[in-house]
Amino acid sequence: MALLVRLAYTLLLACVSPLLLWGLYRSKPNKPKFGQRWKEHFGFTPKLDTPRKGVIWVHAVSVGEVLACKGLVSRLAEKYPGKQLLVTTTTSTGAEQVSKLGNHVTHRYMPIDFSWCVRKFLNAIKPEAMLIIETELWPNTIHTVASHNVPMVLVNGRLSQKSFSNYRKLSLLISPILQKLSTIMAVHVDDAERFRQLGISSKKVIDTGSIKYDVIIDEEAYHQGQKLKRQFGDNRKVLVAASTHLGEDEHILSAFKSAKLEHPELLLVLVPRHPERFDSVAELIKSQQLSLARRSSGCLGRLPEGTDVYLGDTMGDMIKFLAASDLVFMGGSLLGDKVGGHNFIEPAMLSKLTITGPSYYNFFDLGQQLVAAGALEVVEDEEQLSSKVIECLSSPKKLEHGGRAALAVVEQNQGALQRSVDIINRFIESSK
Repeated sequence: MALLVRLAYTLLLACVSPLLLWGLYRSKPNKPKFGQRWKEHFGFTPKLDTPRKGVIWVHAVSVGEVLACKGLVSRLAEKYPGKQLLVTTTTSTGAEQVSKLGNHVTHRYMPIDFSWCVRKFLNAIKPEAMLIIETELWPNTIHTVASHNVPMVLVNGRLSQKSFSNYRKLSLLISPILQKLSTIMAVHVDDAERFRQLGISSKKVIDTGSIKYDVIIDEEAYHQGQKLKRQFGDNRKVLVAASTHLGEDEHILSAFKSAKLEHPELLLVLVPRHPERFDSVAELIKSQQLSLARRSSGCLGRLPEGTDVYLGDTMGDMIKFLAASDLVFMGGSLLGDKVGGHNFIEPAMLSKLTITGPSYYNFFDLGQQLVAAGALEVVEDEEQLSSKVIECLSSPKKLEHGGRAALAVVEQNQGALQRSVDIINRFIESSK
């Protein structure tokens, strides 16, 4: 039965793959080009030119996953200096972030989910272990890797209630694939329980916590953020709207204009989630009759007086923007159930009080902890967002208390990275 279901899936994938590949390859503003490396998606993977013995393969589909595994990759590089660390991504924006991880890491593009593509990749790379960052599950890939006797570990495994419901509908396809994983390291007890309810052996599922809690804030990026705050102006209050999505910016701009009536010195730093939207968001800001400065324009020195919105239209600068903020709004949370919010950990580590919309199910557990601690405010719409921004910026004590509480929550949850590395070590050592 499992074979027939996977065959049906493969036929469906073959039908829709032209559309998926068009979306992957089509040119977009500020999106890095694949160039001739597109062939790697079809398994034409260059062999690793390295004298090192053994390859640890980490799959991080795109930017968020690459940033999440930064600490893990660093720990593994220290633990196994004689092995090659290979990080695969599907997207070119993810590849760009891998290039910043250091010389000890090599990048290849992930083959698409056809068995013949994955086999060609495995024959070229010959990994001794595969680490999948978060819940990136491709049936043919996992089946093929398992058939090559390569242990697979799901790191930072998340399974929201929405994803769980969807997986249950596809249980004939998903459950046999999950069984092939060597270990699932879940970020929370609720995620672990949902994996078990899909039929995974309790012995395979471990509640390790999230490795994102152990992220190390780059000191230089932090200092650059402080410098940016001074460039904004000593008397300006700064609201950072982080990782916003299409259809969300309009609400944020409207709330900002209302809040600015109460706080005329307010500056909005707007950071779209996807780089291909930078130009369109800039046009949207201008259409709202708001004065705009773009980071990509290389604005140096003090920000021109009267600037309303500073557009964060560069990659890899989120820490700097957050460090320059007085208050943070986390995007992806005002669009119903479409996105489910983004991670609150980085602003929390910088001791920033954060506001979110009602949809943050991707980080529900952390969100609940922050809410209980007074470190996260939840709003339902743009009107409430405006009111909450006014309230928070009018109370320095609230900002300070919320920031301290946010950092305390993160510190209480740290340790997952070391627990994860200890588990991964077992599989790497056993493969020798």
